[in-house]
Amino acid sequence: MADRGCLAEAEAAGESPALVLGVNPILGWRERLRAGLAGTGASLWFVAGLGLLYALRIPLRLCENLAAVTVFLSSLTPKFYVALTGTSSLISGLIFIFEWWYFHKHGTSFIEQVSVSHLRPLMGGTEHSISEPGSPSRNRESETSRQNLSECKVWRNPLNLFRGAEYRRYTWVTGKEPLTYYDMNLSAQDHQTFFTCDTDFLRPSDTVMQKAWRERNPPARIKAAYQALELNNDCATAYVLLAEEEATTIVDAERLFKQALKAGETIYRRSQQCQHQSPQHEAQLRRDTNVLVYIKRRLAMCARKLGRIREAVKIMRDLMKEFPPLTMLNIHENLLESLLELQAYADVQAVLAKYDDISLPKSAAICYTAALLKTRTVSDKFSPETASKRGLSTAEINAVEAIHRAVEFNPHVPKYLLEMKSLILPPEHILKRGDSEAIAYAFSHLQHWKRIEGALNLLQCTWEGTFHHVSVYPKRELPLFIHFTAGFCSSTAMIAILTHQFPEIMGIFVKAVLGLWRPQPWASSGFEENTQDLKSEDLGLSSD
Repeated sequence: MADRGCLAEAEAAGESPALVLGVNPILGWRERLRAGLAGTGASLWFVAGLGLLYALRIPLRLCENLAAVTVFLSSLTPKFYVALTGTSSLISGLIFIFEWWYFHKHGTSFIEQVSVSHLRPLMGGTEHSISEPGSPSRNRESETSRQNLSECKVWRNPLNLFRGAEYRRYTWVTGKEPLTYYDMNLSAQDHQTFFTCDTDFLRPSDTVMQKAWRERNPPARIKAAYQALELNNDCATAYVLLAEEEATTIVDAERLFKQALKAGETIYRRSQQCQHQSPQHEAQLRRDTNVLVYIKRRLAMCARKLGRIREAVKIMRDLMKEFPPLTMLNIHENLLESLLELQAYADVQAVLAKYDDISLPKSAAICYTAALLKTRTVSDKFSPETASKRGLSTAEINAVEAIHRAVEFNPHVPKYLLEMKSLILPPEHILKRGDSEAIAYAFSHLQHWKRIEGALNLLQCTWEGTFHHVSVYPKRELPLFIHFTAGFCSSTAMIAILTHQFPEIMGIFVKAVLGLWRPQPWASSGFEENTQDLKSEDLGLSSD
């Protein structure tokens, strides 16, 4: 009965019942022939080409032409081979330089990309697997790919520093930029996503700020922010930009964020009243909500940095209650760090119980905070010598398992917590389970591990025993064609140099290779005479 129901649904959807039941349908001879030809594609064309050449060898006089080509190659002087190899080396070198530039700019080989896009379909190749789009195998593959993408996604660092008040101080002291261009470019994309919408043209100040977020030069962005404030003194995003990039202290940043909060709340209330009028108004409300949440979050971080930790915790809790759908901002990670500073471990455990769920994306902050809480109960009395004699207690086993779980998620963190690797300023974006996430976590949480007696000692005794191979940041491998062009360029250049320096030896070598490739029925005396003639005439040497 179930099969009949599936068949009925398949017929109603216009699908083949045989495909639904997992049975191959009976194909006609045309379909079978077409499927066979598609499967043999390139091999069939290659065999057909060889057969055609063999059948036309007499009309086309292939043997005579081949002999003529051989005689022509045998009569060439070493100067020709010098020019040939030099030209080949130059051309392959130019191709190699272009491929290298294209790879570093786009992350792929130009020639391989063109081959896959245009030549592979002509040769019968396909880029997709043969499973049906709705088959369970295809569904499993797509689900696995989605999980892998979610784990490897670049995330906004929840505890990123202030550009003007913190990152710029590093530049003043060292003269170096703490952020990479790629990191700042990702932040520019985030700003355009969070702080702009399709209705910006209705407000001149928002139009100016839309251009400001796209500016690469910081002074140009700051200048655009002041222009927006001249048009509208209540432009919240302009205050946000000035607080992030122009303010040189946290106090100045907090003052500007408070002005942004006053303007942002007014705009948010207006958008709430008009949200149901049109889709454009709904988009405007989403944008104003993002701006308001961002301002409150940064105000909480300012309070945390200025020592008003309880005020910061209250702002974060209110944000999580007022805007629960915005879990993607990971405000709970800011809350965890502030609660750890207050040593409110019971509240930390309550937050972990809510967010340390299998359905939510993991992070180093969640995994290592959970390990820290379980380590705290046993670390002060833990001793490796005593544990090896009497064995581990239940609480110690739970702590060790929690550390193993954290190391399994991100194995880079322990080296930073144990100060085996130097810390640097955290980036504005992190790669989950990567070294950048480890830096961002250790930069903010190292003090919490040091505060608990014996926690780092237990971590040091445990993390190396985790059966996990330490992963490395994935590096882009050079395409095969770049290796080929580099090798071809080097080899042809070497042959050109050898031919130019030792023309006699290379000439004899080339003629010997040609003789092995197509043996001639020469007598020994005739071969010596021909060789002597070639030496005297072709190489430009006198018979004397």
